[in-house]
Amino acid sequence: MKKAAVELDGFDRKLLTALQRRGRASYVELGEAVSLSESACLRRVRALEEQGVISRYAAVIDERAVGLPLSVFVTVTLSSQAESALSAFEKAIASVREVAECYLMTGGSDYLLRLVVRDVDDLERVHAQELTRIPGVVRVSSSIAMRTVVKRVELPL
Repeated sequence: MKKAAVELDGFDRKLLTALQRRGRASYVELGEAVSLSESACLRRVRALEEQGVISRYAAVIDERAVGLPLSVFVTVTLSSQAESALSAFEKAIASVREVAECYLMTGGSDYLLRLVVRDVDDLERVHAQELTRIPGVVRVSSSIAMRTVVKRVELPL
């Protein structure tokens, strides 16, 4: 289901940029950063939340610091691209805790996943006990990232 873009003015963009950089900033701090009063900031942030522009708040965790140093990119090909097969895969993959991201793709594979794992043994476990056991999966191909060069959590507003 496509979601229509929300019209954002300059203050909204500044607020969103400030929140992406400092999600725990107070409304006073946000107001100072974007030249609005605390109450105006509060109203605008609540409106952005209600419109679905701000979907949730989260802490950005260093994967290495919590023992998950490997990012593995996995392509998955299914036996069918019927809506029921896609839905079944998406439901199953959502329960695999090591899946940090999952995208439905165009091209040669159906899905691209990013896994976070402890080591190659952990990857082998996820591959054998999780990914290849999902009904309809016919091919799984993995590539281990050697180094993260760019990783942004901030959108270019």
